[in-house]
Amino acid sequence: MNITFIRHTSVDVPPGVCYGQTDVPLRSTFPQEAANVRMRLQASLAQGEAFDQVFTSPLSRCTRLAEYCGYREAKRDPRLLELDFGTWEMQPFATNTDPRLAEWYADYLHIPATGGESFTQQYRRVSAFLDELRTCPYDRVLVFSHGGVLVCAQIYVGLTTPEEAFSALPAYGEMVHINL
Repeated sequence: MNITFIRHTSVDVPPGVCYGQTDVPLRSTFPQEAANVRMRLQASLAQGEAFDQVFTSPLSRCTRLAEYCGYREAKRDPRLLELDFGTWEMQPFATNTDPRLAEWYADYLHIPATGGESFTQQYRRVSAFLDELRTCPYDRVLVFSHGGVLVCAQIYVGLTTPEEAFSALPAYGEMVHINL
């Protein structure tokens, strides 16, 4: 099964602000960025080829891109949400005074954000989604989601490691292709 993951376009959030599962707005450049994604997506499909199923994170930054690309009926799946940063959501990392932040920086794989989840917990969530896909009769699947989810998918198929997660983060609007 070939799966194409697409990260949402850029968000209208100041740099350094933690936004994980918060439903944040997209930048004013969304139409241009989305058009570029749609063009690259169409170019990646052979003539007459289509996706057997399309999924999206339920957050608007993903559903808007799915709709723009012609997939209004994409199935919303909460397992495709970004990392839950709990009480850190919408706070600048630089001014976050939570003492657990230093623990999280030292071991983000296992330490959850206060009131949120760890990277390992997110990975389990995404793995459950991919495990379920393996049981489906699909050949080609399209997924609109978040950077953390795309990293988890790459770890799942061995393209990167959990320790390299931050360096493997795809850019906004980037596509990642995996094969199950």
